[in-house]
Amino acid sequence: MSSDAAGGQRSSNRARGDAALMPTSSPFIGDGGGAGSPTCVERMLREREHSRRHLFASPDAMDTDGAEPASASAAAFLADGVQSPGRASPANMEDACGAAPGHAARPPLAGSRSGFRRLGLRGMKQRLLVVANRLPVSANRRGEDQWSLEISAGGLVSALLGVKDVDAKWIGWAGVNVPDEVGQRALTKALAEKRCIPVFLDEEIVHQYYNGYCNNILWPLFHYLGLPQEDRLATTRNFESQFDAYKRANQMFADVVYQHYQEGDVIWCHDYHLMFLPKCLKDHDINMKVGWFLHTPFPSSEIYRTLPSRLELLRSVLCADLVGFHTYDYARHFVSACTRILGLEGTPEGVEDQGRLTRVAAFPIGIDSDRFKRALELPAVKRHINELTHRFAGRKVMLGVDRLDMIKGIPQKILAFEKFLEENPDWNDKVVLLQIAVPTRTDVPEYQKLTSQVHEIVGRINGRFGTLTAVPIHHLDRSLDFHALCALYAVTDVALVTSLRDGMNLVSYEYVACQGSKKGVLILSEFAGAAQSLGAGAILVNPWNITEVADSIRHALTMSSDEREKRHRHNYAHVTTHTAQDWAETFVCELNDTVAEAQLRTRQVPPSLPSQTAIQQYLRSKNRLLILGFNSTLTEPVESSGRRGGDQIKEMELKLHPDLKGPLKALCEDEHTTVIVLSGSDRSVLDENFGEFKMWLAAEHGMFLRPTYGEWMTTMPEHLNMDWVDSVKHVFEYFTERTPRSHFEHRETSFVWNYKYADVEFGRLQARDMLQHLWTGPISNAAVDVVQGSRSVEVRSVGVTKGAAIDRILGEIVHSENMVTPIDYVLCVGHFLGKDEDIYVFFDPEYPSESKVKPEGGSASLERRPNGRPPNGRSNSRNSQSRTQKTQQVASEKSSSSSSHSSTSSDHNWREGGPP
Repeated sequence: MSSDAAGGQRSSNRARGDAALMPTSSPFIGDGGGAGSPTCVERMLREREHSRRHLFASPDAMDTDGAEPASASAAAFLADGVQSPGRASPANMEDACGAAPGHAARPPLAGSRSGFRRLGLRGMKQRLLVVANRLPVSANRRGEDQWSLEISAGGLVSALLGVKDVDAKWIGWAGVNVPDEVGQRALTKALAEKRCIPVFLDEEIVHQYYNGYCNNILWPLFHYLGLPQEDRLATTRNFESQFDAYKRANQMFADVVYQHYQEGDVIWCHDYHLMFLPKCLKDHDINMKVGWFLHTPFPSSEIYRTLPSRLELLRSVLCADLVGFHTYDYARHFVSACTRILGLEGTPEGVEDQGRLTRVAAFPIGIDSDRFKRALELPAVKRHINELTHRFAGRKVMLGVDRLDMIKGIPQKILAFEKFLEENPDWNDKVVLLQIAVPTRTDVPEYQKLTSQVHEIVGRINGRFGTLTAVPIHHLDRSLDFHALCALYAVTDVALVTSLRDGMNLVSYEYVACQGSKKGVLILSEFAGAAQSLGAGAILVNPWNITEVADSIRHALTMSSDEREKRHRHNYAHVTTHTAQDWAETFVCELNDTVAEAQLRTRQVPPSLPSQTAIQQYLRSKNRLLILGFNSTLTEPVESSGRRGGDQIKEMELKLHPDLKGPLKALCEDEHTTVIVLSGSDRSVLDENFGEFKMWLAAEHGMFLRPTYGEWMTTMPEHLNMDWVDSVKHVFEYFTERTPRSHFEHRETSFVWNYKYADVEFGRLQARDMLQHLWTGPISNAAVDVVQGSRSVEVRSVGVTKGAAIDRILGEIVHSENMVTPIDYVLCVGHFLGKDEDIYVFFDPEYPSESKVKPEGGSASLERRPNGRPPNGRSNSRNSQSRTQKTQQVASEKSSSSSSHSSTSSDHNWREGGPP
């Protein structure tokens, strides 16, 4: 079969993890990514046209177009169809290759792009370090210091040849154990001539990391086969040791990258073998440009969450700047896993964590279709075509080309053919099915069982229907080379791809590329990634539905020429215009764009607290005011194991961080410092946590105030209209009952509904419906504000904001403390900018504020009022004189006031929702 996608030839015991690295397409046929940006589309079209007019491969680049790949021995089967031309090893069959990524790219997960141009300089090539588990070579030792190398023709190799303005080098494992330094130096020197850099892994690491964790844990899980049972884990040590070996191996790859990295290089990590690598690289240098691409499916979050190391792997991948998948579905599953398991925010652009955006996008791969079209003109291929045409004269030819793997659906394919022959006996001597099946992992019991199963089904079919036209199962000594494969594609009337789960599957692309004249029909599994690109022209089937596949075979064989022409025209246009070169070039370009956008985004984010300046001004000041939030600002972190929604009971029990008690006490005992804890929490919660400190407590967004040595007093505006309370309470109760693990709090002047612990998607739908109910009913004419957090909805009386409350609170404090010295230092620390910004606006009126939330699809809205004050409300501070005095005191040091929406402790576990 074909060489390793990542490059190297696939051996018979090649781990099955490489199986899913097949090229395929995605839902983004044109620009992709939802609406897409015209700027991005124009750029890609422009660059594609440019690439066709210029030769862009460097003189020393790996050119494998003319080379015939080495063949892997393969078993082939034939039954009145299941016929095997012999030992199969089709070249460039990404479907059969595995360890290396090779697929084409297209638009983002969703949303438009800004259209930044690539960061390369004219006349200079940007360096690209491609890091994959396997190098694109097969290495054989010929002596102590002699090595012979054979370059493979994998999809990724071909793709990188077409990337303009890029100087690519490949980092990976050579597939051989080289324990001696002499051999390592010799192999390193030989590989350098091929622009390859080896990572030397010993046998134990390979056994635990590659055969164990990659192929026994990740590969089955990502293909929906589930995790292995305990008895299987015992054969390759235990899970913990495998995961430790996986991390060590990823660190070994990272160490080699460090040695060859230069500032400005792009690092492109490939596949599930290296999910830990982005974190290793970013820990070494945060400014590295790192992209990661997965060549297998990414399972739904419900499947992925069963993985014990789910948290570490997700967080490691999120360290990359750009994360790519073959299809939108895989990208959507990844974002969903980050949202549901890590509790992060998914956006149309990707995943956001503490203001940092990891871009997630779909990049469907293609093939070098020109290579196949050129091959059809070669004399050797024409000779093969004539031989096959003569051999199968008078019969329709159906073809399957797969690795002999559980995910390829070979038994289902042959059973469907058997059912077709049963139901259509008139076709018994008019059709033949050629199934090329390349054995893999022949030492694994499951694969041995699959081989026996396929042989048994084939034998049964040949026994039942073979009396007229059957050719017995046989094995030929010669391998099926690239020319023979192209000839087979060219004479085939119907191609059958029945994968049970496939990352892409480029066999379908190769078949279409060779069908320029015959215009055959493609029957394609809906579970192959290619179905999202070729689905319009192919006949899509559920391979588990044998009856449906049998009916599709009949439809394909009897299809009119007009319909065949229309279907072929669509798929041929896609295959010939979406190439592997486009995929690689677009990914590198998008990675550069993403890094540039991140730099701009960083400049727009409110600056971090200038610690040294804040400390210096604190020491120089004479009368200081510290306004602190509580939840996620001063609270104790709660350890999370990634359980759905976290530990709800522990997180709802707000506790002051034990490490902050000492520093907080020292601040409170400073006679020149006034400390206020301003929170949305209930009074009892603040009493329990801060009763021992000498400070001021402001509960429920400042509606209740007391010094810890005094009694609670209210600061609510006079004539506050609360007629809306009962009707809003009924709505909150209704949605709480119907949203598992949601809850609401009723305070004196507000209601807060929190769905942080509920299912994320369901919670958002419920929040949207709740807002519609509120705006069209209970609050349609009420004087209330609605604040929608990331996972909460709050309804409160107009004027019940921290900004409005701080006006009254300061007046009360100035009066109670009999302050004479003006306040010359103010420090505000919070965690949720959306709720705390009212305070910042109060001290700095020029601070940008955002509009209140308005209902989706509705026209009603509430305007934010200056400083959060109610339109006609009155403050019940002592009097306007004290307020004026306070304003003059604070104004004297506005320029030195510092605001932050970050915690003062870097060890805090940031939690969404809840009152600050």
